[in-house]
Amino acid sequence: MTENKIAVEKNDEHELPIPTAWRPIFLAIVNAFVKKDYCLSNGLESVSSVSKGTANHIEEYIAEYGEELIKLSEETWESSVYVWMGTHWDVLIDLWTAEEGRSDLVLGAQVSENSSGYIVNIGMVYVP
Repeated sequence: MTENKIAVEKNDEHELPIPTAWRPIFLAIVNAFVKKDYCLSNGLESVSSVSKGTANHIEEYIAEYGEELIKLSEETWESSVYVWMGTHWDVLIDLWTAEEGRSDLVLGAQVSENSSGYIVNIGMVYVP
């Protein structure tokens, strides 16, 4: 992914909109979740593997929420944010459901720099 070498602001005082360089990877992650592939079984470039425990947690939380997860809308980028935490960025991606549109669910992740650009570590899906 050539876009992932674009510099991203390291602002630890303010939440900022998700950089365009990261958006395709979050779209791909959520598309996998929509297909109920919480382990990202085919792997995704720039994304760390997801443990079975994390995948189970995500699956259970979405099931408990009780609504059908759908692909991200372009509007997602108006409210999803990141903030620099000193060693990585914490990211919150607003998730969408068929019933609600933008839901209360978020995807929490961490993004770190590596030699080839960025690496995403999926944390959890939850209601903050």
